[in-house]
Amino acid sequence: MIFIVVKYDVKPESVEQFPAAVRAFTEATRAEPGNLWFEWSKSLENPNEYVLVEAFTDEGAEPHVNSDHFAAGLEAMRPHLVSTPKIISRKIDGEGWDEMGELKIV
Repeated sequence: MIFIVVKYDVKPESVEQFPAAVRAFTEATRAEPGNLWFEWSKSLENPNEYVLVEAFTDEGAEPHVNSDHFAAGLEAMRPHLVSTPKIISRKIDGEGWDEMGELKIV
């Protein structure tokens, strides 16, 4: 699978409306056949930072970045961002989340 984490530094005046600005992009991406997950979080340390954790099947990543909603989503984000987002994108083994062996809850 392709595993991706992106950090977005959002303008202070845009922090509250950012989730609405990316809603259509998020919903369209989650509906893609190759999407495994697409989850937004807000940083606990930086009140202006949103973090996106996403994963695609090996075949699903390329259609995602070539989709119309991908381009529209980037343009919807652009006016809300302070700087270019930071990304980690890697092909990894697996098909989803595994249990954490060091912290078993029974």
